[in-house]
Amino acid sequence: MLTNFFDTVRAFGVPATTREYLDLLAALQSHLAFADQDEFYQLSRTILVKDERHYDKFDKACQAFFSGLESMDDLLEALIPEEWLREDFIRQLSEDDKAKIKTMKDLQELLDTFRQRLDEQKERHQGGNKWIGTGGTSPYGAYGYNPSGIRIGQHESRHRKATKVWDKREFKNLDDNEQLGSRNMKMALRRLRRFARQGAADQLDLDDTIRSTANKGMLDIKLVPERHNSVKVLLFMDIGGSMDDHVRLCEELFACCRTEFKHLEFYYFHNYLYESVWQDNRRRYQERINLWDVIHRYGKDYRVIFVGDAAMSPFEITSPGGSVEHFNEEAGYVWMSRVLNHFDRVAWLNPSPHGAWQYTSSTQIVQEQVEGKMYPLTINGLEEAMGWLAG
Repeated sequence: MLTNFFDTVRAFGVPATTREYLDLLAALQSHLAFADQDEFYQLSRTILVKDERHYDKFDKACQAFFSGLESMDDLLEALIPEEWLREDFIRQLSEDDKAKIKTMKDLQELLDTFRQRLDEQKERHQGGNKWIGTGGTSPYGAYGYNPSGIRIGQHESRHRKATKVWDKREFKNLDDNEQLGSRNMKMALRRLRRFARQGAADQLDLDDTIRSTANKGMLDIKLVPERHNSVKVLLFMDIGGSMDDHVRLCEELFACCRTEFKHLEFYYFHNYLYESVWQDNRRRYQERINLWDVIHRYGKDYRVIFVGDAAMSPFEITSPGGSVEHFNEEAGYVWMSRVLNHFDRVAWLNPSPHGAWQYTSSTQIVQEQVEGKMYPLTINGLEEAMGWLAG
């Protein structure tokens, strides 16, 4: 049964290995989880899932696996191997519990009767004092009362100690194919890091302090400048038109970039690059900045990120006068080529679904011009983009 669970987890896309399966088996044999779905969930997730972006896939696998069990016997077999049942059940009982069990002659009768009734019972039972079900005073089931009973299938504990976590899918926003949220964006953006110590020496260097104190025989505090991400980022964001559908996502991305990158410069454009860009959308027609000035202002070591859906008429890219807002003397393709030739690393982030790109000719043109460095705004896509820019 454990092998079936492992296969289910793998089938849902969690890259668990045979080594991790053996680790889970060893943990269960060491009784780190016993007869408790929540404990089994926490233990198996800790061992089998090494990246939190796969948590939601694991939850889906748990939901499918446990929902697919046909009987209570299957559930017990999945969580309570036969050879552990009696030994661990006795070990976990208090002396008072053991005294109460004697009202049913002995533990063996309790276990034997439990398994017999599993075989005899063919339908759900509510109330009463014999069958396995909910309510009532039967020693087997859920939501009832019997001082010498076995609780089965009670997923909403009256003491709040058990819950089907996988049904809640608390980690669904971490799925690497899901749209990004602020927390996930920050985690993905951190792949683009190059730390350096800058500024005043006001942070304790513990290792050097210990080393210097040991050498001198007296306390010698050493300070160093705080470490900052020294990567320099130039951000170009498409604004207006079809990008209105992605405003919230782009706002979150922009806010996360300002948090993660100390050296961040940003500009706006509409649909594609032309001879000028701007920094204030309210004054986009009055305060425009020549793109040549931008290219000359920033060094080749800046990492350049374009954000846009690349959805437009192809003529806006390939032809002079193709812009929908003004007459551009040179094609957008020419201006983008100048940016690509100047900066070493350029990536394009597209908030549109990846599967839709092939149906928009302009998207294919842009993707070809940036040499395939167009990535979807998902966790995977953003991480891949940051990996490319960090290279």
